[in-house]
Amino acid sequence: MSIKKLTTQEFKDQIFDYTKKSEWEYNGIIPAVIDFYADWCAPCRMVAKVIEELAVEYEGKVAFYKIDTEVEQELAAVFQIQSIPSLLFIPTQEMPAMQLGALPKAEFKRVIEERLLSSVVK
Repeated sequence: MSIKKLTTQEFKDQIFDYTKKSEWEYNGIIPAVIDFYADWCAPCRMVAKVIEELAVEYEGKVAFYKIDTEVEQELAAVFQIQSIPSLLFIPTQEMPAMQLGALPKAEFKRVIEERLLSSVVK
């Protein structure tokens, strides 16, 4: 599974349109992880490698997206991104959770299993 780079408009269409709704309502059908990053950020590049591995491991179970905070400044402002990497974990039925900073792979997996996949109806 590839990791999709999102534009602001794609985020509104596929994830959540914050210009039309004030209460969070996820548009996706499977849980998602969004990596807010910048190309110049060394920790972001380390996280990107982990996310690539997880995208393969969780193919069809979790969607993985990237948002370049240098390009998509509106989204970075909406989510008040002040440090990168910042990771948004989005369950299908619950509120999303933001995690600041790089996570080791084991911690990524723990959050995915406990926050995203435990609430998925099987």
